[in-house]
Amino acid sequence: MRRIGQLQADIVAIERRLSQQLRQSSACKAVAEIPGVGLMTATAVVSSMGSPTAFKDGREFAAWIGLVPRQTGTGGRVRQLGISKRGDAYLRTLLMHGARAIVRSDRATTWPWLAALLKRRPYSVAVAAVANKIARTIWAVLARGQEWRATSWQAA
Repeated sequence: MRRIGQLQADIVAIERRLSQQLRQSSACKAVAEIPGVGLMTATAVVSSMGSPTAFKDGREFAAWIGLVPRQTGTGGRVRQLGISKRGDAYLRTLLMHGARAIVRSDRATTWPWLAALLKRRPYSVAVAAVANKIARTIWAVLARGQEWRATSWQAA
């Protein structure tokens, strides 16, 4: 029981340091504004990504995490398969959990693009698509130095 109490105290101390980092870093603050991105995701993405200009676009960043579809093809026909899962498993897991929270929330009914996506695709595919969208948005916010705009998400 004493070991469990010590682990809980360690977790509280780590979360306190992460929240301090979130308050001090402007990049973490900007990323934390995006729906589906919380304290752990914001600090993990900013620390893992390094320089956002190392990626030429948001798709390359999403591919680095492993959130883009694998592609195979022959004779000019390209087939898209499931997500590649070749990138950072921790970041991918955090983004998938954030995307799942968005899909399960009331935003699934208030955002028309998400409601339409859920009508035509299975639940897990929609969650992966939203995680991909979050990753691309994170890259855009960090690379361009802009704030997240809700209007651009709703129009998508």
